[in-house]
Amino acid sequence: MYSEAYVWVWLPNATDPVVAGVLAKQGQQLVFNYGRSYLAREDAIALYSPELSLQSGAIPLISGLSMPSCLRDASPDAWGRRVLINRKLGIRGADSLQFELDELSYLLESGSDRIGALDFQRSSTLYEPRLSQQSSMESLLTAAEKVERGIQLAPDLDAALLHGTSLGGARPKVLLDDGRHKYIAKFSASNDLYSVVKAEFIAMRLARKVGLNVPSVSLRSAMGKDVLLIERFDRVRHDELWCRHAMVSALTLFELDEMMAAYASYEKLAEIIRHRFAEPKSTLRELFSRLVFNILSGNTDDHARNHAAFWDGHQLTLTPAYDICPQSRTGQQASQAMLIRGSERASQVGLCVSAASVFLLGQQEAIDIINYQVKVIEHEWLATCDEAGLSEVERNLFWRRQFLNPFAFLNGPQGVNIPI
Repeated sequence: MYSEAYVWVWLPNATDPVVAGVLAKQGQQLVFNYGRSYLAREDAIALYSPELSLQSGAIPLISGLSMPSCLRDASPDAWGRRVLINRKLGIRGADSLQFELDELSYLLESGSDRIGALDFQRSSTLYEPRLSQQSSMESLLTAAEKVERGIQLAPDLDAALLHGTSLGGARPKVLLDDGRHKYIAKFSASNDLYSVVKAEFIAMRLARKVGLNVPSVSLRSAMGKDVLLIERFDRVRHDELWCRHAMVSALTLFELDEMMAAYASYEKLAEIIRHRFAEPKSTLRELFSRLVFNILSGNTDDHARNHAAFWDGHQLTLTPAYDICPQSRTGQQASQAMLIRGSERASQVGLCVSAASVFLLGQQEAIDIINYQVKVIEHEWLATCDEAGLSEVERNLFWRRQFLNPFAFLNGPQGVNIPI
């Protein structure tokens, strides 16, 4: 059990971190203090404002939170936590789902190449990154499979998998670096009933084709299994070194924790964008387009940690879209993870049109966006499936179930082109 963690940050355009302050236990809470040396820096920025504005002394937590949300964004999620529980407690397989470490352990035991521009250390003066030697895709896949099956890892595989423990999300994943680019590699899970990796590849490729801002993706094969490579957008190469982009999740923007995530809404995110983001009008159009595409592609896992913004110390900008993955679906009806309008979250484009004004769009503009995306998805479907090497059975599984499900168009407004 740890009592504190020093928070290190990569300032804008910097290739080395500096210590910003300390996160310390106070009862059942974790409270942050900026260091005096950091506050004295001319280039110091708030780790995120207004939550952790630059000020001396312990910064009170937002009501309902047990630690600053912008720091929780840098902590591991389900997969990384499972690996760390395996590693630290020796509890493996499904049994690990019944155990939790304390939050400081997750921060201090996970890998240092985490999403965003933060890391956590035991020292305030010496930065020692927790990194692993680069391993082959096959070795990493073997390690991930063993964690899922509850098999003890050899020391080399255990160290290899540590590198990706700081990542969010529930699916097996690791970090890769080819010297010129950095990637997140997503693996198939042992309980997948269909090719989830290929489904996400298709969705991400189609998202780019309809004009959304998404990172580059590619498919690889290792040990006969599909691996999705996603180029990281929170890293920028500078000569032979790397700069890191600070990021905050939409959950942090909403000032909510996981227990309150069901109240997160596109309406509220649109309001925040209008008041706090650079170029709000174009950003709102992009967000609306992402909402529409989530519905058309069957991605109902659009929760508030699957939306994020870059933070430069002064303003916010929307990150590229990520984790656009069609979800398993047996019937017609579906709902989005975030509310769309009021208390409604049905996965229907008509609901999007009714909320168009929130995104500073007219009704016809909203309909045009929907029709354009439908047209592109229909036109590019076969070619994108070919890119993924999708079998006829798999194509039939996805088409008109996840992608362009008829429920999405039910009771839609006049002018929306319904796929035949």
